Amino acid sequence: MQFVDEASISVQAGRGGNGIASFRREKYIPFGGPNGGDGGDGGDVILVADRNLNTLVDFRYTKSYKAQNGQTGMGQQKTGAAGEDLIIPVPVGTVVFDIDADEVMGDLTEHGQTLMVAQGGRHGLGNVHFKSSTNRTPRQCTKGEDGEERDLRLELKVLADVGLLGLPNAGKSSLISAVSAARPKVANYPFTTLYPNLGVVSISPETSFVIADIPGLIEGAAEGAGLGIQFLKHLSRTGLLLHVVDIAPMDDSDPAENVKVIQQELEKYSDELLEKERWLVLNKTDLMLEDEVEETCTRIVEETEWQGPVFRISAVDRSGTQELMNAIAKQLHENKRLAHEEADLQESRTVRRPTVEEDFDF
Repeated sequence: MQFVDEASISVQAGRGGNGIASFRREKYIPFGGPNGGDGGDGGDVILVADRNLNTLVDFRYTKSYKAQNGQTGMGQQKTGAAGEDLIIPVPVGTVVFDIDADEVMGDLTEHGQTLMVAQGGRHGLGNVHFKSSTNRTPRQCTKGEDGEERDLRLELKVLADVGLLGLPNAGKSSLISAVSAARPKVANYPFTTLYPNLGVVSISPETSFVIADIPGLIEGAAEGAGLGIQFLKHLSRTGLLLHVVDIAPMDDSDPAENVKVIQQELEKYSDELLEKERWLVLNKTDLMLEDEVEETCTRIVEETEWQGPVFRISAVDRSGTQELMNAIAKQLHENKRLAHEEADLQESRTVRRPTVEEDFDF
C-alpha cells in the first residue's frame, strides 16, 4: 500500500437549525399562544484512531469534510433533529495540527481514541422562548449558529518500540526481514526503502515488540536532502534506536565516518532525537574473516568514541540477530518498569490541598 505520512484537509461542522415563529391554531381555542420549536444542533466533526489504517493516502483525494446541519424547528414546540456527527477514521499515530492557529490540536495514539476538531453550531430558538406577560404573541425567533471551520494538517508518526536508522544499504531492511515477518524490498542500491516498514518481533508468546525500518539517511538529510528527512519524525516515538552500520561498504567508504555522518544529521534535526538511547549495530560480518571483523569493529568504536552498547551481526545469515533481539526485549521491559516506578513516585509526591475544615477546627 502507498504510504503517505502527511495531508492537509478542511473540515466544517454543521450549522445549527433555525428556530421558528409559530402559533397554535386549534378549534375551540381562540387565543392560541406561540408554539415555535427550536432548531437542532449542527453535527460535530470527529477524528477517530483506527488501527486498521496505516496511511493517510485517502486524504490526498478527498480534501473537504462537512458534518450535517441541524434541522429547522417545527410547530407544536417540536425541536428539529440534530445534525449527525461526521466521524473520520485516521491511522493510530496521527498528530493533528490547526494550520491557522499553528498549534497541535491532538495526538491520536490509541485505537478508538477520538478528537473533536470542529464543533457544530448551536441551534436557534423558537418563539415560545420569548413569551412573556407583556408579549403574548412574540414573533421573535433566532437563527442557528454556523459550525466551526478549520484547516488541518494531519501528520502520521510511526508507532514502534525500536527504530532502525543508518545510511542507505546499511542492511536495515535485511535485518527487519531476518527478525520479523515483515518483507520489505531488499536490493543492492540506495533508497530501496521508500517508506517505513513495521515488523513485530516475537521473543516468546508473552514478549514481543514492534520494530520500524526507516528510509536511509544521507549527508544533508536534516536540510532536506534525500528521502530520510521525510521520516526522521517517525523516530521520535520509538523507545530505542538501532544505528545500523555496514562494516564493509561496497563504495569503499569509511564505516567510522559513516557513523559520524548519521550522528551529525541527528544533531542538526533534533536534540531530543539525539538524546534517545542508541545502540550501535555493526552489520555484514559475513563479508569478512573473523580477524578482520574484530579489527574493523574495534576501530569503528574507538574512532567514533561510541559509549553505548555495540552488537555485531550478519542480517543475511542471521548471526547475532537473536542475541540482539533478546537484549532489546530485556531493555524495553526495564524501560517500562522504570517508567511505571517514576509514575508511581510522581503520584505519591502529589499533595492534596487541605480543605478549610481540615485547616481549622470550627
